[in-house]
Amino acid sequence: MHFSLVLESEDEGIMTKAIQTVIERGKKKNAVAFAPDWPGLSRGASSAEGALEKLETYADRYRGVAALAGLSGEFPATPKFKVVEEVPGTGSTDFWAISWVPATSELGQLSKEAFERKLAILRACWKYFDRVVARVSPELKKGPRGGGRDRQQIVRHIFVNECQWGKLLAIDLPEDEMLTAQGRAKHRNAYVRALRAYNAAGKSARTWQLQFLLRHTAFHVMDHAWEMEDKDLTNVAPTTSR
Repeated sequence: MHFSLVLESEDEGIMTKAIQTVIERGKKKNAVAFAPDWPGLSRGASSAEGALEKLETYADRYRGVAALAGLSGEFPATPKFKVVEEVPGTGSTDFWAISWVPATSELGQLSKEAFERKLAILRACWKYFDRVVARVSPELKKGPRGGGRDRQQIVRHIFVNECQWGKLLAIDLPEDEMLTAQGRAKHRNAYVRALRAYNAAGKSARTWQLQFLLRHTAFHVMDHAWEMEDKDLTNVAPTTSR
């Protein structure tokens, strides 16, 4: 599989077949490919080519998010990825192979309509995650990805991080509240309201660009949803000892 990394400047918009993609290169080794218009669609690898290949393989899996957001008509039937920008990453890009830098298009204030579209995608990522949690096995296949966590440990990991990021938006809810459906809904509604208000006011989330925070939240949710899907033991026959 071969991809062109030549940057193209013409604006095709999000309704075309080509998904606008940004390459974030770490300082030493890793790279990330992400789609700013589709929060949560982001993959990292040891090279830009590898990151783009991963992004393509995950496009069909991401299609479910687009559907939950009511945006199936916008997501291409056969996605193609057009690199429109390259940004220098940080040491965290290298260490985690995930994005830590906003794209140029994520630096400013979005129109209400454009921001509401991204908020709908974030809510869809949460809904996708909840559905995965409801159907995968409590115990998950062991392996290097995720450090061997089980389902509930991943759930708590997601909630703890989101509570921390909520503080960037002046939201301070107890982490344990997130473990209940009512508390989770309360947190997510507050998160969305704060993101909306900050964008309307043209404010950053403290030291984080607002659109980057939204995209990073969506990515984190989807990364662990896909991890649980890949490690699900629901349909794996148990081994018998002799």
